Amino acid sequence: MKELLTEIRECTICSAHLPLGPRPIVAAHADAKIIIIGQAPGTKVHETSIPWDDPSGRQLRKWLGVSDEVFYDESKIALVPMGFCYPGKAKGGDLPPRKECAPLWHQQLRDNMPKLELIILIGTYAQKYYLKEAMEKNLTETVRSYKKYLPKYFPLPHPSPRNRFWLTKNPWFEDEVIPELRKKIQL
Repeated sequence: MKELLTEIRECTICSAHLPLGPRPIVAAHADAKIIIIGQAPGTKVHETSIPWDDPSGRQLRKWLGVSDEVFYDESKIALVPMGFCYPGKAKGGDLPPRKECAPLWHQQLRDNMPKLELIILIGTYAQKYYLKEAMEKNLTETVRSYKKYLPKYFPLPHPSPRNRFWLTKNPWFEDEVIPELRKKIQL
């Protein structure tokens, strides 16, 4: 696993497309039982090299009901984005994750985590990649149908502060889904 992580962190395959240059962000360990697959690092995470080191990460840890110590213990939780580097800005947010990363690295990472029990899929990019045609018509319906994907996958919306409207519009998520998510985490 150490060699694979070194190889990922030294990756420059899409450097020509990255406005801040390559800085692949990943945290994983062979003993991890949970992998959180997110979108792509933002500018703050690009600066610190600490996955989920931003308001979205704080919200995610709150949803999971875990401390920073548990969340950042790679032997418990692997943190893997769909795109390992900051992709750049778009109108209304960041660009989508680069498409080179997941096919190149995800299976190799999962193959090196024999104790993996749960894959948390955050946002549409991760859900489309992993659930494929099993995904519902949109993110809301996929998250609402989370039981359909258990015990392997647990789909979630992105915990970004930009999604406050979605959370307000879908109170069932915090009332029904979050308690079930916390039961699955139990670290």
